This record gives sequence, structure tokens and C-alpha cells, in this order.
Amino acid sequence: MKQWPREFTNAIAKDGWLGICMPSAYGGAELGLAEATTMMQTIAESGGGMTATSSIHMNIFGLSPVVKYGSEEQKKRFLIPLIEGKERACFGVTEPNTGLDTLKLQSRAVREGAEYVLRGQKMWTSTAQQAEKILILVRTTPLGEVDKASQGLSLFYTDLNRDSVKVTEIPKMGRAAVDTNSLFFDGWRVPKKDLIGEEGNGFKLIMHGMNAERILLAGEAVGLGLAALRRAVNYAAERRVFGRAIGQNQGIQHPLADSWVHLEAARLMVMHAARMYDEGYSAGEYANSVKYLAGEVAFTTCERAVMAHGGMGYAKEYHVERYLREVMIPRIAPPYGKCQCGENIGLKAEGGDRKMR
Repeated sequence: MKQWPREFTNAIAKDGWLGICMPSAYGGAELGLAEATTMMQTIAESGGGMTATSSIHMNIFGLSPVVKYGSEEQKKRFLIPLIEGKERACFGVTEPNTGLDTLKLQSRAVREGAEYVLRGQKMWTSTAQQAEKILILVRTTPLGEVDKASQGLSLFYTDLNRDSVKVTEIPKMGRAAVDTNSLFFDGWRVPKKDLIGEEGNGFKLIMHGMNAERILLAGEAVGLGLAALRRAVNYAAERRVFGRAIGQNQGIQHPLADSWVHLEAARLMVMHAARMYDEGYSAGEYANSVKYLAGEVAFTTCERAVMAHGGMGYAKEYHVERYLREVMIPRIAPPYGKCQCGENIGLKAEGGDRKMR
């Protein structure tokens, strides 16, 4: 059913879970990414899947650039209402004409006195139908006027002003209860006080949150895989054909056992990456690799869960078809595939400055 999970998000906010990674000075629990990843895995594993986790995903990790680079005034103004659940955030980076090439973003922000005027488009911005705030990356210095492409991008956390921003929902394959949108804006005035860090330094700031996002999403994928596996195991134990439970057949047993082994391996690697992040490890190879691994393992598990149900796996009653649709999310976004994993392995094999841990 296409309905925002309001009771769930309100309960999460009421009990303080939105602030799990946030500083205690602003009402957060000041725990680490490892604890947050465990929480998100548990939510997905409960059966909520990507619908439940996506409804709070951005609020858990998204404002890490504000935590690290924001002024004290900004932290008080932005973090407290987010943690209390009084404000919801969305994330605007991807654009229709540049895709993964973030350094070529075409959306512009031009300084006019105490304001910036934003013009451009964003794509795949989730929860924008619900959010009051947006963390948005735009170019403040034209690409042709900077020494490096990573320069001249600026990060803002500001009101999602619907008088200046047209938000259009994108119909999609799964996770219908949590909206995904395209944004079009022209003449959108944003106060300078909503600029995070220094003008032109936004790419560095946004990268600080990318590793956390990938690790968090990997945990969610593992949780979704475990939810699918549990339903498949229970169905195999209950469904009787030819006088016995279908779970007694090795053709059912072996794929599910194999999936458990791979999910557990992925879970351990995800937690290893999360702990490394909490210890200050800033390179991205572990975050990227666990996101890839967890997405692939979870997809295989969800597919096997559908097949273990036979024809009933295609029925909505048993939920596994929903899990299979939702598990496409961690395989697609945020993008990271085999070729990049290969580059990471190559760097290690060449004895680069990234140490094997």
C-alpha cells in the first residue's frame, strides 16, 4: 500500500533513535556507525525492509557534514529538530544530465548579497514529498573557472521551499510507500547562513557522508536478506508435498543454507567496515566493497526465497516478492560495482597507502 509509514517514523523519533549517531550536546545518543548499522539491519530484518529503513535513512547519516563542518549555530538550528523528529531531511545531489559524474553538476548557485539564488534540477531525491529540509550540492563557481573539477561545488542545508522548487514523484518498481522524486528549481533564494562549511568546498564535505551511507545501506541489505531467508525457511518447514515438508529436500535446503553462510559473511564484513569508520578510517574501499557484497548476497537470497515458495512466491500474501523488488535498491544505489571493487583490490596489491586490516 502506498502510504507513508508515519506511525513507524513517529515512534522512532519519539524514542530518540534518529539521534543514534548525533552528538549528545544536541540530544543525540552519540553512538557509532556500528550501532546505527545494527539498528538499520534490525529494522529491515523485522520485515519492514527497505520501505521502513528508507523512511529514516537520510535522517540517520545525512547530516554528518553538518556535524563535522557546520558552525555551532548551525548545529543547534539543524540537528536538534532533526533528532526530535520535528523536521525531516532529503538529499539532492544526482542530476538527470550528469548521473554519476558528480563533479560535472550543472545546477548553479549565484551569490546575491546575503542570499544565493539556485537554478537547476535534481533526480532520485527520496522523501522530498515529506521533507521540510534538503541537503543540496550545487556549483557556485563555473567548471571552467576552477583548477580542479572538485572545486567550486558548495553544500547547503536549507528549507525545501515549494514555492521555488517543483517536486515530482517518480513511479517506481518497489518501495512505493517512500517517495522518490525529481526536483526542478529556478529563482530559489537560499540564505548564506545555510551554507555548510566554505563556499566551493562542498564536494569534500559531501564525501564525508558517502562512506557512512554505503555501510548503513549494506546493513539494511543484509537485514532484508535475512527477512527473506526466514520466510523461506518457515515456509519450507510448513509446506507439505508428497507426504513430507519440502524443506526435507536438498534442492530446497542447499540454496537456503548457502545464502545463510553468505549473509553471515556479509554481515561480519559490514560490521568490520562500520567499526573501521568509527575508528577514523576515511578511505572508501571497505565501505564500497561491503555495499557491493551485501547487495549481491541479499539479491540472491531474495530470489531464492521466492523460488522456495514456488508459485506462492509470486503472491503478495507471502511478502517475498516485495523483498525481491526492494532488494534492487542496494544493487543500484548508491552506485558501486565490480569494476570499482577491482580497482580497490589492485591498489592494495600494489602496496599502496591503504593497509589491509
